[in-house]
Amino acid sequence: MPRIDNDIKLDFKDVLVRPKRSTLKSRSEVQLVKRVNLMRSYTFRNSKQTYDGIPVMAANMDTVGTFEMAKVLASHGCFTTIHKHYTVEAWKEFAENNPDILKYLAVSAGVSESDFIKMSAILEGIPAIKYICIDVANGYSEVFVQHVKDVRAKFPTHVLVAGNVVTGEMVEELILAGADIIKVGIGPGSVCTTRKKAGVGYPQLSAVIECADAAHGLGGHIISDGGCTCPGDVVKAFGAGADFVMLGGMFAGHDQSGGETIERNGKKLKLFYGMSSATAMNKHVGGVANYRASEGKTVEVTYRGDVSDTIKDILGGLRSACTYVGAAKLKELSRRTTFIRVTQQTNNIFGNTT
Repeated sequence: MPRIDNDIKLDFKDVLVRPKRSTLKSRSEVQLVKRVNLMRSYTFRNSKQTYDGIPVMAANMDTVGTFEMAKVLASHGCFTTIHKHYTVEAWKEFAENNPDILKYLAVSAGVSESDFIKMSAILEGIPAIKYICIDVANGYSEVFVQHVKDVRAKFPTHVLVAGNVVTGEMVEELILAGADIIKVGIGPGSVCTTRKKAGVGYPQLSAVIECADAAHGLGGHIISDGGCTCPGDVVKAFGAGADFVMLGGMFAGHDQSGGETIERNGKKLKLFYGMSSATAMNKHVGGVANYRASEGKTVEVTYRGDVSDTIKDILGGLRSACTYVGAAKLKELSRRTTFIRVTQQTNNIFGNTT
């Protein structure tokens, strides 16, 4: 029979981070913030590969996870999960022209045979790429778990990202099936409508806390995927225990973002859409199948220029947060984070202007 879980589950909007007394020393606030180290080093459970970088990621959406985005993010030490709709030839050309940034990229694929064949061709043709992202909307099926096992068997030394899920027991199952990093989030994204169409989801802050606990207990890692609307939300995701934070909407609308550019009433806009939206499915698979609903929407995002400015804003917010809680490096942030439940985050008397 149906049951209700009465434990309180929270989203990013439901909390703030409590400041703490710090022993960090500097002659100026500017120098203090600049000294914060955002680099992380991980060794992954199943592949035994290592990662060194700033663990902020662009989502594998074709309006975000582009080759152009990867070039800029890599220059800041950040990561990009490239969307799965580039051809093998496009991948090889990009790899030939950009060999130094391949360590900051993942090849994305679904669970279809054609996806597996194309992913294999890319990885076998470009040995320097060591990251695979197996991405489905619903990571709870036995078919998905078996696919993770199959990919691990064929690529035993590649770092395997798998998702999406939101509960600890499924995180554990996927790690034991061979995944190194689990993508956490169902429904929190700005252009995802799963919660509206299917009524399924989990508040993202609680999902990250619970899934991080499960993953870390087995020596695995997680990505907080979705729900971040501002740099403060990225801080909260890391504070909750995420090893990586994946961003979609925050990286939309830039020069390096995919999506059609539109001008209306003298204003420049760019399309941004979910990968389960009618727009994406019409573009890539000929439309929405008659047995399912579209679970994504299409929006017009105000043009935002070069993504470098947005990256600097996000990383600057992370550094500032670390100084507020006395963390000299990002690694210490989750250990020094205490969340306070709130009813209001910001004073919006003058609207949402920056």
